[in-house]
Amino acid sequence: MPSGSRRRVDRLTVASVAAALALVALTRPVFAHGGSLGQAARDSISVPTWLVLLTGGAAVGASFLLASFATDRAFVASLHEARPVSVPGRDAGATLLGVVGVAGLAFVLAVGFAGPQRPAISNAAVTVVWAGWWAGFAMSTYLAGNAWPALNPWRTLTELLPRVGRRYDWRLGAWPSVAGLLALIWLEVVSPLADRPRLLATTVLAYSVVTVAGAVVYGPSQWFEQADPVARVFRYYGAVAPVGVVDGRLVVRLPGAGLTDDVVDGFDEVAFVVALLWVTTFDGLVTTPAWRGLADWFVGRGLPPVVLYPLALAAGFAFFLAVYVAAARRARRTAESYVTALTLARRFAPSLLAIAAGYHVAHFLGYFLTLSPALVATVTAPLSTLSPSVIVLPEWFGLVAIAGVLGGHVVAIAAAHATAFDLFPGRLQAIRSQYPFIVAMIFYTVVSLWVVTRPEVTPPYI
Repeated sequence: MPSGSRRRVDRLTVASVAAALALVALTRPVFAHGGSLGQAARDSISVPTWLVLLTGGAAVGASFLLASFATDRAFVASLHEARPVSVPGRDAGATLLGVVGVAGLAFVLAVGFAGPQRPAISNAAVTVVWAGWWAGFAMSTYLAGNAWPALNPWRTLTELLPRVGRRYDWRLGAWPSVAGLLALIWLEVVSPLADRPRLLATTVLAYSVVTVAGAVVYGPSQWFEQADPVARVFRYYGAVAPVGVVDGRLVVRLPGAGLTDDVVDGFDEVAFVVALLWVTTFDGLVTTPAWRGLADWFVGRGLPPVVLYPLALAAGFAFFLAVYVAAARRARRTAESYVTALTLARRFAPSLLAIAAGYHVAHFLGYFLTLSPALVATVTAPLSTLSPSVIVLPEWFGLVAIAGVLGGHVVAIAAAHATAFDLFPGRLQAIRSQYPFIVAMIFYTVVSLWVVTRPEVTPPYI
């Protein structure tokens, strides 16, 4: 490797080691948190500090080894090859999923309004939405494959309704879905949706009205492909999965292989990918003691509490996006490339989805397992007031959370590596183009790892 490249690698390695050491300095007594639904899912799980250091350092080392030494194009391409498969009864299965989705939506609305209101964990609408859908189903989209286009109840309903036929304003692109995703996470964090079933059902009903109206006006295809944030979240998560759809055919591939496809079109979609990564992090960040201290500091200096969370949500998103944009601009100079920074940002953005998925596993797998008995009990007896049991996870389960974050990082690096070799004909250009993105990914991973290893507290001022 030329001396200039070696110097770049040395500088990036030093920066990465410094980030890992900073992580350790901040970690000390380590706990993994796994989300919450009231107090039922708030038990902390201890993890040894040395293990966080060891695994974090290993991930950093693997990043640079992969980027610098795995340079056989044929081998890299073979790892990301998709193989078509035939599934008997696929159309009938999709129809059945559509019926299940509509029935599930009706069930959530009915039980949310008419079911038991206290304790909230005894209401099936609460457990189905948070444990079953946002935790369990969301994990299935990147661990197995995205079934949401078939299951989506709003799409199923609007396919049966007449349409106004207006064209979607393509200048808006994915920006409405970016705003919608940020708004949904803000609402989840600041409102007691998990504690008030009727409020949750009202919110689902309002979302249903807006979504069905938008799909009727613009058509289901345009609405759910462009404007709807939930459909876009699951579509992007599905790119991480080992099962996907390419040109209408079902294919199998290695996890993360779909992230090398040219699936992000324009800066607006890049922003959505970064927003998805940020909101998953923000959801955990607001339950850390550090956030409580920071919130107290800002409110103590006159910032209205009602402004605190939307301001932090927007500022954090802007910062995460600025880090990624800076990496794309730097990559253009590092690779000495004719390729524009926008093209680099667009092509490398899908690899960030693996980091988002890894953190989602870390944040929600324990949550889902803890509440799975309550989910089963409330669904089978939706109108009964229960005191459902929860699973108490063993202390070693914190290792699973760490593995989720680091596994997402490794998949992201592999996807970025394959993208670089697909984008650049020259070996040296392909290697150099990855370095700034690897540094950005290490930053995102360190933040996620720090959040997931913090003890969980109730978010202040809400």
